[in-house]
Amino acid sequence: MRRTRMAWGRSAAVGVVAGVAGVAAMTLAEKLEQRITGRPDSYVPARTLERLLGLAHARGGRAWRRNLAMHVGQGSLLGALRGVMAGAGLRGPWSSLLFYAVRLTNDQTFENATGVGAPPWTWPRDELVVDLAHKAVYAFATGLVADTLANRWGPGPGQLHARLGLGRRPDVGPLPRE
Repeated sequence: MRRTRMAWGRSAAVGVVAGVAGVAAMTLAEKLEQRITGRPDSYVPARTLERLLGLAHARGGRAWRRNLAMHVGQGSLLGALRGVMAGAGLRGPWSSLLFYAVRLTNDQTFENATGVGAPPWTWPRDELVVDLAHKAVYAFATGLVADTLANRWGPGPGQLHARLGLGRRPDVGPLPRE
């Protein structure tokens, strides 16, 4: 019988790596977009981090470092979740779409809770489109890396369960324990 238990720690670690790759892809996309549109850097991540940690408002290089810390910190920690999703068998574009909603929710919760941001439906449409596009790059790049690494372990428990009968069926119970 195939292994039906998931390696949680390994999956989360793979997700952290995938999250960092997703941050790199998002950052590259942002820099390319900024060259085309002339949009300046956003320091919302730095301001959010300052509010969360009770730090004084920073400028220049210190603000840039805080921005980077928040980008990489959020991206890698959220990536751990995407790695767990991949380890469980939630792989592919649909799973990355689910993860996209998590990334957006995470950003908006922190930004709004700290008073740094406003609800996205109040934003100018061009800013909203740019933010949604960049977060999509992050979510799908993170998913691609997490899924690729998780595929090396074979199917996850969810995928094994689906092979017993597609869709939700009352006659297909949980996989047996090891």
